[in-house]
Amino acid sequence: MDLGPDVTPRAALADKGYDAKANRAIARARGIAPAIPFKSNAKHRPTFFPKALYQGRARIEQCFGKLKRFKRVALRCEKTECGFAAIVALALSFILIKSVHTA
Repeated sequence: MDLGPDVTPRAALADKGYDAKANRAIARARGIAPAIPFKSNAKHRPTFFPKALYQGRARIEQCFGKLKRFKRVALRCEKTECGFAAIVALALSFILIKSVHTA
């Protein structure tokens, strides 16, 4: 949760692996709204959960999954940072074109 003094996020999106009272307390102490789903065996599960916010996290995870389908990105074949950034940009443009074309 320590991102630096100049970074103040509004929400912390995490998966069930980060479901702990300590993580939620640290986030709330910094003024960050935790959007962490509770585990199924949690004793005190609240009734409210920010589903719309968590769906945004799911979209990001899906984008990374699609990006890693490209072999050159997944295996990090490019030697320079500039070359890798170019391959990632190319792969993201292919993903965007496919999503627009099929919609």
